[in-house]
Amino acid sequence: MSNKYTYGEIYAHVYEEYAAVQGKEAEVGETVAFLKQYCNGGSALELGIGNGRVAIPLSEQGVNVEGIDNSCEMLKLVAKRTDLINAWQGDIAHFSSKQRYNLVYCVYFTFPLLFTREAQIACLRSAAEALDDEGALIIELWVPDFNPRVAGQLTTTARLVDDENTIIDVSVHDPLNQNLISTVLWFSGTSIRRLPQRVRYVYHQELDTMAECAGLELRERWEDWSRSAFTKRSERHISVYRRSGS
Repeated sequence: MSNKYTYGEIYAHVYEEYAAVQGKEAEVGETVAFLKQYCNGGSALELGIGNGRVAIPLSEQGVNVEGIDNSCEMLKLVAKRTDLINAWQGDIAHFSSKQRYNLVYCVYFTFPLLFTREAQIACLRSAAEALDDEGALIIELWVPDFNPRVAGQLTTTARLVDDENTIIDVSVHDPLNQNLISTVLWFSGTSIRRLPQRVRYVYHQELDTMAECAGLELRERWEDWSRSAFTKRSERHISVYRRSGS
């Protein structure tokens, strides 16, 4: 996952605090409960394992979890927290494993960090090959904003404002490649952090089409980890794919 704008070494030192501020720590329990239901044989692979936010509590539920991340610094965070998870450095778009898993999952909007369509399709193909015959691929994604943007338009969005934090996203739109090149400005107390990234947004219909190219088909789609119905007002989705014909 070669992306000079991505989390990796830039985000590792603030990842845990940033995820907590964004509300991701609060939903770990629901995330793990959801994922565990697809680990019938007890094996899972996380694409973009980060600091083990989800992988570690999932492993504590008796699931044999492994993980991939392109960041050495992120992998160090996992190693500091546990020695039960086999996590290795690699590109989630192009990986292979002799192990076959009941579950392969990619959460916290990691998938768009693959900022080309080709890389995203390659990731889906690699994931499909890593599944066992009854395995499931689960992806968490946000639903792109339908407000029109023109090429090169600079957009500023307030992500979060509370008593202690203000998080602002400043992005430039590249519609030809469906890319958002952005910088997150995080104001907290007297500190200001600048966190750049580049993503390729994906509509859920396109994700389904790309999954079909990888031999996968959609089986379920939910708004959140508690299985709320996915509707036209949903701001994200949890999509479950299986091998076609399985």
